[in-house]
Amino acid sequence: MSKVIVVFGAGTGLGVSVARRFGREGFRVALVARRKDRLDTLVAQLAGEGIEAAPFAADLADPAQVPALVDAIRRHFGRIDVVEYGPISGDQSFTPATALDAATLERLSRLFLLTPVEVVRAVLPEMTERGDGAILLTHGYSAVQPMPYLSGVGPVMSAARNYLHSLNGELAGTGVYAGTLAIAALIARSEAAEAAAAAQADAAAMPAELPGGIEITIADPDDLAEHYWDMYTRRDRVEQIHPASLTPQAGATTA
Repeated sequence: MSKVIVVFGAGTGLGVSVARRFGREGFRVALVARRKDRLDTLVAQLAGEGIEAAPFAADLADPAQVPALVDAIRRHFGRIDVVEYGPISGDQSFTPATALDAATLERLSRLFLLTPVEVVRAVLPEMTERGDGAILLTHGYSAVQPMPYLSGVGPVMSAARNYLHSLNGELAGTGVYAGTLAIAALIARSEAAEAAAAAQADAAAMPAELPGGIEITIADPDDLAEHYWDMYTRRDRVEQIHPASLTPQAGATTA
């Protein structure tokens, strides 16, 4: 039976590129997102490329839906071998630390911390019993490098990153891999890139660079998906940062 990857937060950017990259290697694909109409379109696109895929509509901001969702995917495909979690869309935005409140953190935590933890809880027993599997978590660069005015999403994703790093160490020797991809760029063809393009006329909404002089670039989702395939096959690092030039150096200090 061929392997199965579940793409949580599947969209027109990174999600479909991950599905396509793993699909080319013979993986069947489960696509999870809120809007079934978009999922159906992606399933049809992948089918046209010879990739078997199925849609599963769910609100990933509700961690209580995870057990039933994973059960439905497992009933359809018979197994789950890899999960990629990256539900980043155009309706997420940063909050300055001075304006952050508990309600905002609670809302963001459900999507970016609580649900991925529940996903791991749901799929890990099957993977460890089989002695093979992978958990791939996508987050933004503000989870790696805190920056002024880019709070809210950053602190929550940094907590998920901390969890993923711990998970990677605890799974050593089990055959199950956990890795994370941090992206310091807009993803081409994604909802977030579309939203940024719509705001491009507003200099305040679309700055040329992030605090600290980090230039805002556009990443090809196919390149990001290639990172994930390389991480999955090599399993030689817990984290990949894109662009790689932003990878923190061991022993480096900041003022």
